[in-house]
Amino acid sequence: MPLEPEFVADCPYGPGGLLIDEVLEVDRARGLVVARMPTTGDLPLTHEQRNHPVLHPPHLNGGLLVHMTGMLGFVHAWYVLGLRHRDGWVGYGARIHSARFHGLARLGEPLLLRGVATQVRRGEERVLARYTFEFSQGGTLVYEGDQTAMWVKVAQPR
Repeated sequence: MPLEPEFVADCPYGPGGLLIDEVLEVDRARGLVVARMPTTGDLPLTHEQRNHPVLHPPHLNGGLLVHMTGMLGFVHAWYVLGLRHRDGWVGYGARIHSARFHGLARLGEPLLLRGVATQVRRGEERVLARYTFEFSQGGTLVYEGDQTAMWVKVAQPR
């Protein structure tokens, strides 16, 4: 499904930081979200690369892939947990248990970003979620991670 304007407006990052163009699947029962990320040369950090066809081919920066785990966590929080930034909910990465880069994410073909919440502990003002992430391109796994995030509801100034 194309990105909902309400989802984009509620994101704590603008389009230049959200970097997904479509939510492909939401399975609330399984805690699963899948989104698509275009891989163009104008992405943050990517446009600053000094490429060499053999030694340093054009690709997505690894730090950008880690950032995308946060964006996929936001997709999960919004679509599965029902947390809204506008209502005071904000999420932060708490721990990267593992991060593995299996290969370069090349420019051109979009990435398929898959995230599953493996544990969720929910309170009235805090949600602790642990996620597994798998990012693939053309059927090839390029990144996998196991990470924990904390969602906190902060009081809104009146």
